[in-house]
Amino acid sequence: MHRVVALVRPVQSTFELGCAAEVFGTERAGVPQYYEFETCTETPGPVRTTAGYAMDVPRGLESLESADTVIIPGWLPVETPLTDRVRRALLRAHARGARLVTICSGVFALAQTGLLDGRSATTHWARAEQLRREFPRVRVEPDLLYVDHGDVATSAGAGAGIDLCLHLVREDHGAAHAALLARHMVLPPHREGGQVQYAPPSPPTDALDGLLEWVGERLGTPLSVNDMAARLGVSPRTLARRFADRLGTSPGAWLLARRVAAARTLLEETDLPVEAIAVRVGLTSAVNLRRRFRDQVGTTPGAYRRAFRIPQEGHRR
Repeated sequence: MHRVVALVRPVQSTFELGCAAEVFGTERAGVPQYYEFETCTETPGPVRTTAGYAMDVPRGLESLESADTVIIPGWLPVETPLTDRVRRALLRAHARGARLVTICSGVFALAQTGLLDGRSATTHWARAEQLRREFPRVRVEPDLLYVDHGDVATSAGAGAGIDLCLHLVREDHGAAHAALLARHMVLPPHREGGQVQYAPPSPPTDALDGLLEWVGERLGTPLSVNDMAARLGVSPRTLARRFADRLGTSPGAWLLARRVAAARTLLEETDLPVEAIAVRVGLTSAVNLRRRFRDQVGTTPGAYRRAFRIPQEGHRR
């Protein structure tokens, strides 16, 4: 069982902590439970929260010694320095292979360890300039929902913490399990980390949302960016601008990511051969799917299926 430990401190944000607890710590009927979740704090006992009540946290920093993932769910005030005990505990956890994850302002604590020096990170867009100013060796990415380096990961504003947590579930146990969990939470199953945090409101005539749904229903067809532009009745250049404004990516990159995401689900949930999956998601051939899959996921379709295949009960599809 993968142990997830949230490091809390007064005054603890209840929402940021709730993001982690809902994804990693809440048992749900029909959803396999792969994680153990607990909280710890430097001085065990009552911890004040932003909601006006105190919560009892009986575990101290020793909990970090056996954690597989350590989450810092906010750090308020952000100027609060790490104590030597907390810094050493975080560095020891990282050195033995634990994954360190921050939600929103939690990045200000992680940055103090030096583990983000020379690396990209994100936080709430309203605090991005302060993070850049106080930690000039960190490459601040204010437009991203989350940034995952494998050993360390950071997320933007509070809601993006859920996106990052679901992303980590997807990396650990596959897209189908993450989608099942998201459905129980009544949330979108997947928002890419490269999606922008904030963008000016789109004009009322912008039908981009309808286009995304239309494309999602036709992944198996040979859609192109020109087809997408024609669907909206705009030029490819205008379509590219709208994607950049709304999603922080290009139409082609978004379409490819959707195709690969669909392939991941089929690899997990069916016995279809790779060639058939390639055709079904619009990547035309097994060779093309393998190349695109490795670029996007970092492994082969076969290795991914062996790692994340969901056993079928009663029959094989």
